[in-house]
Amino acid sequence: MDQPLLKKRLLEIKDIFTQYLESQQQRKTQERYKILEEIYVSDKHLTVDDLYQLLIEKKFRVSKSTVYNTLDLLVTSGLVRKHQFGNHLTVYEKSIGSRQHDHLVCLDCHKLTEFCDPRVQLIQNMVGNVLHFDIHQHDLLLYGHCIQENCPHRLVDMLLAQNKAKE
Repeated sequence: MDQPLLKKRLLEIKDIFTQYLESQQQRKTQERYKILEEIYVSDKHLTVDDLYQLLIEKKFRVSKSTVYNTLDLLVTSGLVRKHQFGNHLTVYEKSIGSRQHDHLVCLDCHKLTEFCDPRVQLIQNMVGNVLHFDIHQHDLLLYGHCIQENCPHRLVDMLLAQNKAKE
């Protein structure tokens, strides 16, 4: 997205957030808006630690609890989506202006891969029609093992197995 369009989008998103904060009688702080901005300029899924580290690297003073609390507000406002992938990974991503996509999660290294297949949307539409249900969104998570040779967790498991076999 080009810079002028991104700036315009950010202003619109911040305005929505301002309206939400006012309706909930919450404070409008610089930290909250900066966290919102970092999520919306990123094309990645971000963990709390990712966000915190980004802010620290940009010399923006914020506590980790502020990041957690702001993310809760952003999720309840509908501006940010929270994904819980198993017991190991919670990530956040923008919800406005992002395309529909689904996720593959490696059970070894916890790598997250997005994919988009129009057939998923067709299935969603068909299920909605058959069951007389107006579906607004879905989450499809596929868990498995990536077959990358350099998967760090698989390498550790392989070395442990080899050492155990030698004993």
